[in-house]
Amino acid sequence: MATSKSGNTDDAIVIKKYANRRLYNTATSSYVTLDHLCQMVKDNIEFVVYDAKSGNDITRSVLTQIIVEEESKGQNLLPISFLRQLISLYGDSMQWVVPKYLEHMMEGFSENQDKMRQSMQETFGGIFPFGNLDEMNKQNMALFENAMRMLSPFQNTKPETEESEEKQAMPQTDNGGFDDLKTQVEQLQKQLDALSKKK
Repeated sequence: MATSKSGNTDDAIVIKKYANRRLYNTATSSYVTLDHLCQMVKDNIEFVVYDAKSGNDITRSVLTQIIVEEESKGQNLLPISFLRQLISLYGDSMQWVVPKYLEHMMEGFSENQDKMRQSMQETFGGIFPFGNLDEMNKQNMALFENAMRMLSPFQNTKPETEESEEKQAMPQTDNGGFDDLKTQVEQLQKQLDALSKKK
């Protein structure tokens, strides 16, 4: 059952996880592994995972397990610096921004990835488009770096004395830095729009 990546789970396959950690695919009436679920994700097959005993939706934790398994196999996609920054954002007052922002960033990356694949297919047997690939790689890296720059101001990494001096020097406002956040989001949106227009 192939579905879109929209996140709609109305027709998603139900996977049940039992106390013995076994995963049961209710659509095929068979037990599956994390590797099977990983392949389902790659095949764009939508599924949700429920705890067989409590009935709680544990899809997020199972997907996280898949990432841990893939990383342990040496397929390292997540830089250590990114993981550290992501962990530091848990419990932060701006934590609510992160999920939607990362989702938007990955959608832009995915679009560039599809364009890269298409370029390789069109030139199969001909001259390999190193220049095009290099440019798209730079664009993808720029997206990632911009994401990190935007999220890093949310982290309190400066000593209290230095932070106090900065607060005294800065004019006081009532918006809690919301204008700065809005400006950064608008700048990123312009960059994403510019990438889309190039396609």
